[in-house]
Amino acid sequence: MKKILTITLLAIFAFSSAMAQTAPKKVYDENVNQMEQIDKALKQAKSEGKFVICQVGGNWCPWCLRFAEFITNDSTINKLVNDNFVYIHVNYNPRQSDEVQKEISAKMMKRLGNPARFGFPVFVVLDENGKVIHTQDSSFLEEGKSYNKEKVIRFFECWTPKAVK
Repeated sequence: MKKILTITLLAIFAFSSAMAQTAPKKVYDENVNQMEQIDKALKQAKSEGKFVICQVGGNWCPWCLRFAEFITNDSTINKLVNDNFVYIHVNYNPRQSDEVQKEISAKMMKRLGNPARFGFPVFVVLDENGKVIHTQDSSFLEEGKSYNKEKVIRFFECWTPKAVK
């Protein structure tokens, strides 16, 4: 019996270790004030001649984490994003219990044009002045359990400052 218990515990440990290694990295700062985060990104974008992309979602959203990993691991997409955008992960928790944070989140969602109707993640493109110029439903970029590289590149290319102006 002791041997079976030891083997079972080792199997659970091995499985847990494997899952931890394959789990996407959490990219959303759950403690940041989203309004301040957006303002800081806009200031940087204006000084660099870029637009801001807000990836709205949270660490609770597997598709949000997959997208972050997808664009980070693809050098072509990563360069396209870094050359043209200040890219931020804007945390949103629809089940937020803290009243102050709930109010900040509501203001942030209103500022971004209430993009939650598209699901998560959702991408909001802001020009250098903070005007919402596009909201992208991520489901149109998905393929299987990941994202379609060509569609993701097309999305980003269509919303660069050069393409818009």
